[in-house]
Amino acid sequence: MTTTRTTSTVPAPAPATDAAPTLAETAPAVLSLIAGYVGHRTVATGLRSGLLRRLADTPGSTPDDLAEALGMDPFYVAVWCRAALGAGLLERDGAGVRLREHMATLLLDSSSPAFVGGVFGVLEAPEVFGRFEASLSSGERMWWEDTSPEWIAAVAGTGTPFYTRLVPGGLERVPGLAERLDAGCRIVDTACGAGVGAVRLATTYPRCTVTGVDGDAHSIALARERVEAAGVADRVTLVHSALEDMAIDDPATLVVNNISMHECRDIDRVAANVRAALEPGGWFVISDFPFPDTDEGLRAVPGRIMSGIQFFEAQIDDQLLPRAAYDELLGRHGFTDLGSVSLTPMHALTWGRRP
Repeated sequence: MTTTRTTSTVPAPAPATDAAPTLAETAPAVLSLIAGYVGHRTVATGLRSGLLRRLADTPGSTPDDLAEALGMDPFYVAVWCRAALGAGLLERDGAGVRLREHMATLLLDSSSPAFVGGVFGVLEAPEVFGRFEASLSSGERMWWEDTSPEWIAAVAGTGTPFYTRLVPGGLERVPGLAERLDAGCRIVDTACGAGVGAVRLATTYPRCTVTGVDGDAHSIALARERVEAAGVADRVTLVHSALEDMAIDDPATLVVNNISMHECRDIDRVAANVRAALEPGGWFVISDFPFPDTDEGLRAVPGRIMSGIQFFEAQIDDQLLPRAAYDELLGRHGFTDLGSVSLTPMHALTWGRRP
Protein backbone atom coordinates (compact mmCIF):
# COMPACT_ATOMS: atom_id res chain seq x y z
CA MET A 1 0.00 0.00 0.00
CA THR A 2 1.17 3.54 -0.71
CA THR A 3 0.45 6.63 1.32
CA THR A 4 0.05 10.06 -0.25
CA ARG A 5 1.47 12.79 1.93
CA THR A 6 1.12 16.53 1.62
CA THR A 7 4.41 17.53 3.24
CA SER A 8 7.47 16.06 4.90
CA THR A 9 7.21 15.28 8.59
CA VAL A 10 10.99 15.50 9.11
CA PRO A 11 11.98 18.87 10.61
CA ALA A 12 14.66 21.00 9.05
CA PRO A 13 18.11 20.75 10.69
CA ALA A 14 18.64 23.06 13.62
CA PRO A 15 21.22 25.82 13.17
CA ALA A 16 24.61 25.10 14.68
CA THR A 17 25.38 26.69 18.03
CA ASP A 18 28.62 28.49 18.84
CA ALA A 19 29.53 26.52 21.96
CA ALA A 20 28.93 22.86 22.63
CA PRO A 21 27.33 22.08 26.00
CA THR A 22 29.50 20.63 28.72
CA LEU A 23 29.08 17.17 30.19
CA ALA A 24 27.70 18.73 33.38
CA GLU A 25 25.11 20.63 31.34
CA THR A 26 24.09 17.58 29.31
CA ALA A 27 23.81 15.04 32.13
CA PRO A 28 20.68 16.58 33.74
CA ALA A 29 18.84 16.31 30.43
CA VAL A 30 19.52 12.57 30.34
CA LEU A 31 18.65 12.10 34.01
CA SER A 32 15.36 13.92 33.46
CA LEU A 33 14.44 11.27 30.90
CA ILE A 34 14.98 8.57 33.51
CA ALA A 35 12.94 10.54 36.04
CA GLY A 36 10.17 10.94 33.48
CA TYR A 37 10.09 7.19 32.92
CA VAL A 38 9.81 6.59 36.67
CA GLY A 39 6.97 9.10 36.87
CA HIS A 40 5.15 7.51 33.95
CA ARG A 41 5.35 4.04 35.48
CA THR A 42 4.24 5.42 38.84
CA VAL A 43 1.13 6.95 37.25
CA ALA A 44 0.37 3.83 35.21
CA THR A 45 0.70 1.61 38.30
CA GLY A 46 -1.53 3.94 40.27
CA LEU A 47 -4.20 3.86 37.57
CA ARG A 48 -4.21 0.10 37.05
CA SER A 49 -4.06 -0.77 40.75
CA GLY A 50 -6.79 1.66 41.79
CA LEU A 51 -4.48 3.60 44.13
CA LEU A 52 -5.16 6.91 42.40
CA ARG A 53 -8.91 6.32 42.35
CA ARG A 54 -8.90 5.40 46.03
CA LEU A 55 -7.01 8.57 46.92
CA ALA A 56 -9.46 10.65 44.89
CA ASP A 57 -12.30 9.12 46.91
CA THR A 58 -10.56 9.19 50.32
CA PRO A 59 -8.06 12.06 50.49
CA GLY A 60 -5.78 11.99 53.51
CA SER A 61 -5.35 8.21 53.45
CA THR A 62 -2.11 6.77 54.78
CA PRO A 63 -0.28 3.97 52.95
CA ASP A 64 -1.66 1.57 55.57
CA ASP A 65 -5.20 2.84 54.90
CA LEU A 66 -4.75 2.35 51.17
CA ALA A 67 -3.26 -1.11 51.58
CA GLU A 68 -6.08 -2.26 53.84
CA ALA A 69 -8.80 -0.88 51.56
CA LEU A 70 -7.32 -2.41 48.41
CA GLY A 71 -5.89 -5.62 49.82
CA MET A 72 -2.27 -4.70 49.11
CA ASP A 73 1.06 -4.93 50.87
CA PRO A 74 1.53 -1.84 53.11
CA PHE A 75 5.27 -1.61 52.46
CA TYR A 76 4.82 -1.70 48.68
CA VAL A 77 2.08 0.91 48.87
CA ALA A 78 4.37 3.16 50.92
CA VAL A 79 7.04 2.83 48.22
CA TRP A 80 4.49 3.84 45.57
CA CYS A 81 3.34 6.81 47.64
CA ARG A 82 6.88 8.15 47.98
CA ALA A 83 7.40 7.86 44.22
CA ALA A 84 4.05 9.60 43.61
CA LEU A 85 5.05 12.40 45.98
CA GLY A 86 8.32 12.77 44.11
CA ALA A 87 6.55 12.83 40.76
CA GLY A 88 4.26 15.60 41.93
CA LEU A 89 1.09 13.50 41.86
CA LEU A 90 0.48 13.69 45.61
CA GLU A 91 0.92 16.12 48.46
CA ARG A 92 1.00 15.62 52.21
CA ASP A 93 -2.29 15.77 54.12
CA GLY A 94 -1.61 15.38 57.82
CA ALA A 95 -0.34 11.87 58.39
CA GLY A 96 -1.59 10.83 54.97
CA VAL A 97 -1.48 11.98 51.37
CA ARG A 98 -3.92 13.37 48.83
CA LEU A 99 -3.95 14.01 45.11
CA ARG A 100 -2.62 17.39 44.09
CA GLU A 101 -5.11 19.88 42.72
CA HIS A 102 -6.52 18.89 39.29
CA MET A 103 -4.84 15.47 39.26
CA ALA A 104 -8.19 13.70 39.56
CA THR A 105 -9.47 15.60 36.51
CA LEU A 106 -6.36 15.02 34.44
CA LEU A 107 -5.87 11.35 35.29
CA LEU A 108 -9.30 9.95 36.23
CA ASP A 109 -12.15 11.99 34.72
CA SER A 110 -12.63 10.61 31.21
CA SER A 111 -15.52 13.04 30.63
CA SER A 112 -13.24 16.07 30.99
CA PRO A 113 -11.69 17.74 27.92
CA ALA A 114 -8.45 17.83 29.95
CA PHE A 115 -8.32 14.05 30.53
CA VAL A 116 -4.93 12.50 29.70
CA GLY A 117 -5.03 9.42 31.94
CA GLY A 118 -5.63 7.08 29.01
CA VAL A 119 -2.36 8.04 27.35
CA PHE A 120 -0.30 6.23 30.00
CA GLY A 121 -1.86 2.87 29.18
CA VAL A 122 -1.65 3.46 25.44
CA LEU A 123 2.07 4.18 25.56
CA GLU A 124 2.68 1.02 27.60
CA ALA A 125 0.73 -1.18 25.17
CA PRO A 126 2.82 -3.63 23.12
CA GLU A 127 1.52 -2.04 19.90
CA VAL A 128 3.68 1.04 20.52
CA PHE A 129 7.30 0.59 21.60
CA GLY A 130 7.43 -3.20 22.00
CA ARG A 131 6.33 -4.15 18.51
CA PHE A 132 8.23 -1.24 16.96
CA GLU A 133 11.51 -2.37 18.52
CA ALA A 134 10.88 -5.99 17.54
CA SER A 135 10.29 -4.88 13.94
CA LEU A 136 13.19 -2.46 13.58
CA SER A 137 15.06 -4.81 11.25
CA SER A 138 12.15 -6.21 9.28
CA GLY A 139 10.14 -2.99 9.04
CA GLU A 140 7.01 -5.15 9.18
CA ARG A 141 3.84 -3.04 8.99
CA MET A 142 0.38 -3.76 10.37
CA TRP A 143 -3.10 -2.28 10.26
CA TRP A 144 -5.82 -1.73 12.87
CA GLU A 145 -7.28 -5.18 12.28
CA ASP A 146 -3.95 -6.63 13.44
CA THR A 147 -4.13 -4.94 16.85
CA SER A 148 -5.73 -6.35 19.99
CA PRO A 149 -9.24 -5.54 21.29
CA GLU A 150 -7.51 -4.04 24.34
CA TRP A 151 -5.64 -1.66 22.06
CA ILE A 152 -8.83 -0.57 20.28
CA ALA A 153 -10.48 0.11 23.64
CA ALA A 154 -7.45 2.04 24.91
CA VAL A 155 -7.32 4.23 21.81
CA ALA A 156 -11.05 4.92 22.05
CA GLY A 157 -10.57 6.07 25.61
CA THR A 158 -7.61 8.26 24.70
CA GLY A 159 -9.48 9.80 21.77
CA THR A 160 -12.53 10.63 23.88
CA PRO A 161 -11.24 14.01 25.16
CA PHE A 162 -10.53 15.03 21.57
CA TYR A 163 -14.23 14.53 20.81
CA THR A 164 -15.10 16.27 24.10
CA ARG A 165 -13.15 19.35 23.01
CA LEU A 166 -14.45 19.12 19.45
CA VAL A 167 -18.16 18.74 20.24
CA PRO A 168 -19.55 21.28 20.73
CA GLY A 169 -16.80 23.77 21.69
CA GLY A 170 -14.46 23.22 18.76
CA LEU A 171 -17.24 23.15 16.17
CA GLU A 172 -18.57 26.42 17.60
CA ARG A 173 -15.28 28.04 16.55
CA VAL A 174 -16.09 27.36 12.89
CA PRO A 175 -17.94 30.40 11.50
CA GLY A 176 -21.60 29.69 10.70
CA LEU A 177 -21.49 25.98 11.55
CA ALA A 178 -23.13 25.96 15.00
CA GLU A 179 -26.35 27.48 13.69
CA ARG A 180 -26.69 24.82 11.00
CA LEU A 181 -26.07 22.02 13.49
CA ASP A 182 -28.62 23.40 15.94
CA ALA A 183 -31.21 23.63 13.17
CA GLY A 184 -30.63 20.04 12.11
CA CYS A 185 -28.66 18.50 9.25
CA ARG A 186 -26.71 15.43 8.20
CA ILE A 187 -23.26 14.77 9.72
CA VAL A 188 -20.68 12.21 8.60
CA ASP A 189 -18.10 11.12 11.18
CA THR A 190 -15.23 9.60 9.21
CA ALA A 191 -12.95 7.11 10.97
CA CYS A 192 -15.61 6.93 13.69
CA GLY A 193 -13.83 4.11 15.52
CA ALA A 194 -15.76 2.70 18.47
CA GLY A 195 -18.54 5.27 18.11
CA VAL A 196 -17.64 7.75 20.85
CA GLY A 197 -17.89 10.71 18.49
CA ALA A 198 -20.98 9.50 16.65
CA VAL A 199 -22.85 9.23 19.94
CA ARG A 200 -21.60 12.59 21.15
CA LEU A 201 -22.63 14.26 17.89
CA ALA A 202 -26.08 12.67 17.98
CA THR A 203 -26.75 13.59 21.61
CA THR A 204 -25.37 17.13 21.29
CA TYR A 205 -27.34 17.88 18.11
CA PRO A 206 -30.68 16.06 18.49
CA ARG A 207 -32.05 17.45 15.22
CA CYS A 208 -29.18 15.94 13.23
CA THR A 209 -28.65 12.51 11.75
CA VAL A 210 -25.16 11.00 11.91
CA THR A 211 -23.38 8.51 9.66
CA GLY A 212 -20.26 6.92 11.10
CA VAL A 213 -17.75 5.39 8.69
CA ASP A 214 -14.78 3.22 9.65
CA GLY A 215 -12.63 0.61 7.94
CA ASP A 216 -12.19 -1.63 10.99
CA ALA A 217 -14.92 -4.22 11.51
CA HIS A 218 -14.22 -4.68 15.22
CA SER A 219 -14.52 -0.93 15.82
CA ILE A 220 -17.83 -0.80 13.93
CA ALA A 221 -19.15 -3.64 16.09
CA LEU A 222 -18.19 -1.70 19.23
CA ALA A 223 -19.77 1.42 17.79
CA ARG A 224 -23.08 -0.39 17.21
CA GLU A 225 -23.13 -1.47 20.85
CA ARG A 226 -22.37 2.06 22.02
CA VAL A 227 -25.01 3.62 19.76
CA GLU A 228 -27.67 1.16 20.96
CA ALA A 229 -26.76 1.74 24.59
CA ALA A 230 -27.01 5.51 24.12
CA GLY A 231 -30.49 5.22 22.63
CA VAL A 232 -29.63 7.05 19.40
CA ALA A 233 -29.79 4.15 16.91
CA ASP A 234 -32.72 5.83 15.15
CA ARG A 235 -30.46 8.72 14.11
CA VAL A 236 -27.06 7.05 13.72
CA THR A 237 -26.08 4.85 10.77
CA LEU A 238 -22.79 2.96 10.78
CA VAL A 239 -20.92 1.98 7.61
CA HIS A 240 -17.96 -0.41 7.38
CA SER A 241 -15.79 1.10 4.66
CA ALA A 242 -12.28 2.37 4.12
CA LEU A 243 -12.36 6.15 3.68
CA GLU A 244 -10.68 5.73 0.28
CA ASP A 245 -13.82 3.84 -0.82
CA MET A 246 -16.38 5.97 1.03
CA ALA A 247 -19.52 6.85 -0.91
CA ILE A 248 -22.29 8.84 0.80
CA ASP A 249 -25.67 8.83 -0.94
CA ASP A 250 -27.27 11.80 0.80
CA PRO A 251 -25.20 15.02 0.89
CA ALA A 252 -23.96 16.08 4.30
CA THR A 253 -23.68 19.52 5.83
CA LEU A 254 -20.68 18.50 7.93
CA VAL A 255 -17.99 15.87 7.49
CA VAL A 256 -15.67 15.56 10.46
CA ASN A 257 -12.50 13.56 10.97
CA ASN A 258 -11.08 13.25 14.48
CA ILE A 259 -7.37 12.33 14.94
CA SER A 260 -7.38 9.98 11.95
CA MET A 261 -6.84 12.02 8.80
CA HIS A 262 -3.10 11.45 8.99
CA GLU A 263 -3.73 7.68 8.80
CA CYS A 264 -5.37 7.73 5.37
CA ARG A 265 -3.62 5.44 2.94
CA ASP A 266 -4.38 7.93 0.15
CA ILE A 267 -5.12 11.28 1.75
CA ASP A 268 -5.98 12.99 -1.53
CA ARG A 269 -8.47 10.31 -2.50
CA VAL A 270 -10.13 10.67 0.90
CA ALA A 271 -10.30 14.45 0.56
CA ALA A 272 -11.96 14.02 -2.84
CA ASN A 273 -14.50 11.59 -1.36
CA VAL A 274 -15.25 14.03 1.45
CA ARG A 275 -15.86 16.85 -1.00
CA ALA A 276 -18.19 14.60 -3.00
CA ALA A 277 -20.10 13.75 0.21
CA LEU A 278 -20.73 17.40 1.09
CA GLU A 279 -23.58 19.61 -0.03
CA PRO A 280 -22.58 22.96 -1.57
CA GLY A 281 -21.45 25.18 1.28
CA GLY A 282 -20.89 22.17 3.55
CA TRP A 283 -17.96 22.04 5.97
CA PHE A 284 -15.09 19.61 6.30
CA VAL A 285 -13.53 19.83 9.78
CA ILE A 286 -10.25 18.03 10.49
CA SER A 287 -9.45 17.56 14.17
CA ASP A 288 -5.92 16.27 14.63
CA PHE A 289 -2.55 16.39 16.34
CA PRO A 290 -0.49 19.38 15.09
CA PHE A 291 2.85 17.62 14.69
CA PRO A 292 5.84 19.98 15.00
CA ASP A 293 7.76 20.88 11.86
CA THR A 294 10.83 22.27 13.67
CA ASP A 295 13.44 20.79 16.00
CA GLU A 296 12.40 23.32 18.64
CA GLY A 297 8.83 22.08 18.44
CA LEU A 298 9.94 18.47 18.72
CA ARG A 299 11.81 19.24 21.93
CA ALA A 300 8.80 20.88 23.58
CA VAL A 301 6.70 18.62 25.84
CA PRO A 302 3.79 18.29 23.35
CA GLY A 303 6.25 17.48 20.58
CA ARG A 304 7.93 14.80 22.67
CA ILE A 305 4.59 13.16 23.43
CA MET A 306 3.53 13.27 19.79
CA SER A 307 6.89 11.75 18.86
CA GLY A 308 5.95 8.82 21.08
CA ILE A 309 2.68 8.42 19.21
CA GLN A 310 4.70 8.26 16.01
CA PHE A 311 6.12 4.86 17.02
CA PHE A 312 2.67 3.33 16.56
CA GLU A 313 1.80 5.44 13.53
CA ALA A 314 4.95 4.25 11.75
CA GLN A 315 3.80 0.65 12.08
CA ILE A 316 0.58 1.40 10.21
CA ASP A 317 2.72 3.11 7.57
CA ASP A 318 2.02 6.76 8.30
CA GLN A 319 3.06 9.67 10.49
CA LEU A 320 1.32 12.62 12.09
CA LEU A 321 1.24 15.77 9.96
CA PRO A 322 1.93 19.44 10.67
CA ARG A 323 -1.32 21.40 10.87
CA ALA A 324 -0.42 23.50 7.81
CA ALA A 325 -0.39 20.31 5.71
CA TYR A 326 -4.17 20.32 5.95
CA ASP A 327 -4.37 23.85 4.55
CA GLU A 328 -2.44 22.57 1.54
CA LEU A 329 -4.67 19.49 1.25
CA LEU A 330 -7.94 21.45 1.36
CA GLY A 331 -6.58 24.04 -1.04
CA ARG A 332 -5.64 21.35 -3.57
CA HIS A 333 -9.19 20.04 -3.53
CA GLY A 334 -10.88 23.38 -4.00
CA PHE A 335 -12.19 23.98 -0.50
CA THR A 336 -12.78 27.63 0.36
CA ASP A 337 -13.08 29.74 3.54
CA LEU A 338 -10.21 27.86 5.13
CA GLY A 339 -9.60 28.40 8.82
CA SER A 340 -7.87 26.86 11.81
CA VAL A 341 -7.71 27.13 15.59
CA SER A 342 -5.59 25.58 18.34
CA LEU A 343 -7.66 23.93 21.07
CA THR A 344 -4.64 22.69 23.06
CA PRO A 345 -0.93 22.35 22.23
CA MET A 346 -1.75 18.81 21.05
CA HIS A 347 -5.09 19.45 19.36
CA ALA A 348 -5.86 21.70 16.40
CA LEU A 349 -8.78 22.14 14.03
CA THR A 350 -8.58 22.91 10.33
CA TRP A 351 -11.66 23.48 8.19
CA GLY A 352 -12.87 24.44 4.76
CA ARG A 353 -16.13 24.60 2.82
CA ARG A 354 -17.21 23.03 -0.44
CA PRO A 355 -17.96 25.83 -2.92
